[in-house]
Amino acid sequence: MTHPLHEHRDPVVQDSHAPTGARSRAMHALSARAAQGRFVLQSCTVCAAVAWPPRDACPQCWGELAWADQPVGACVVNQTTIHVSTDPYFRAHLPWRMGTVQLDAGPVAMAHLYGALKPGMRAVMRLMLDRGGNAALYALPAEGMSDMNDLQSDAQWREFIIPVAGRTVLVSDAAQATGRAMVRALIQAGAGLVVAGLSAPASATDADDAILGHETVRIVRLDLTDAASVAAALGMMERPLDIVINTARHVRGGGVSRDAALAKQQFAMEVSAMGLSRLAGAAAPLLAGRPQGAFVDLISVQALAGDAGFAGFAAAEAARLSLVQSLRHEMRATGVRVLTVFTGPTDDADHQSLPPPKVAPARLAAAVVDALAQGREQTCVGDVAKDAMARWLVDPALFIREINL
Repeated sequence: MTHPLHEHRDPVVQDSHAPTGARSRAMHALSARAAQGRFVLQSCTVCAAVAWPPRDACPQCWGELAWADQPVGACVVNQTTIHVSTDPYFRAHLPWRMGTVQLDAGPVAMAHLYGALKPGMRAVMRLMLDRGGNAALYALPAEGMSDMNDLQSDAQWREFIIPVAGRTVLVSDAAQATGRAMVRALIQAGAGLVVAGLSAPASATDADDAILGHETVRIVRLDLTDAASVAAALGMMERPLDIVINTARHVRGGGVSRDAALAKQQFAMEVSAMGLSRLAGAAAPLLAGRPQGAFVDLISVQALAGDAGFAGFAAAEAARLSLVQSLRHEMRATGVRVLTVFTGPTDDADHQSLPPPKVAPARLAAAVVDALAQGREQTCVGDVAKDAMARWLVDPALFIREINL
């Protein structure tokens, strides 16, 4: 006989994968800068006071506040460990360490504390994004952290980053130089399984490649222009999928009214834009069930403005950028991180006609692994990409005009 008290119990509600996303406009502005890996706080344009938490006016003189990079040092004042929470996300991750820190920039602030920190110790502050895409202050030891492996041993810190070691990672296009370098970098980072996508059947050259033949690498047939191929590849996964890294693109020269090759432009759209949608649509349900899922997209900085010499490619990358921004918004509630890695011309066959500087595929791959290790939502690799992004952020209209002069 069923006990009366148990007859009408509600089903067990699954804990949230991400912290709540309710934030003020000022906090969203902070998150946008934290996504770039910057440590910024608001500084008064009148009295120069530094404010925390973010607000709409200076708490000292009511002057206008502006975002500015600040010193990253701090001293831990006190600490506490939270054992009970009404928030579904934190309830699943207790105990959780918090504390107050005296920032070298001026304010005293509440921050997440790395496990080894104690009151009186010096700390290095980071602005990290949580799994809901919101900025949070995180204090790390100023000394004694020899490498990222030390950091990743802390369960609380791992909630802000995406570990690669032991994880299953899909690389969408391992046929090109960038994809091949990406596979190599993931092996070196300790990935448990690297699934290397090839749009055509593996050739004799591929079979003899030491990287693709590594014991932790599995080759799958994956053509992003074919929805059936994408579904089949994802359905063949040997282990739960943790990270997707989309390296696929189709780079071809040509303009719009001159030297236009419509077939090439259409194929670039199929690979960069529609290919992203096919891959994300198939992978999203698999990633959403993982505790630290991530989708990483490698994108050309040409997405920021049309390029008269590579019109079709630039248009495809712009569409891709718009889609990945929408994907980021969609995945926040599931706790899946969506990272973008911008690059200028890469040192490969697709960019032979362009002069230096170019980004070596190995450098680009290393930047992706670092972005995952830091939980950084947006990364620019190489001088061309960094310069373009800086100029675009200052004045998009001027940048678009100048880029084709």
